[in-house]
Amino acid sequence: MTVEQKYWFPAKRYGWGWGLPSAWQGWVVLAIFSGLLFAGAVALLPSQGPTAFVIYSAVLCVFLVGICWMKGERPHWHWGEK
Repeated sequence: MTVEQKYWFPAKRYGWGWGLPSAWQGWVVLAIFSGLLFAGAVALLPSQGPTAFVIYSAVLCVFLVGICWMKGERPHWHWGEK
């Protein structure tokens, strides 16, 4: 019996990296990422300034890339259809 792995983030058709999510879990991850980014902008920019927001955003991006790496198709350079 074979178990087909369902990727949350498929590889892009052109270039390197991931495209839009192909599963609802991927959309939830993107929604949480967007919400946290917006909340950080509202909370950090007025009180802490842009440096704290840039650091906060970089940490969020590292977590997003980590999730894409674990739950997405392995990235490699694509030139279009196979």
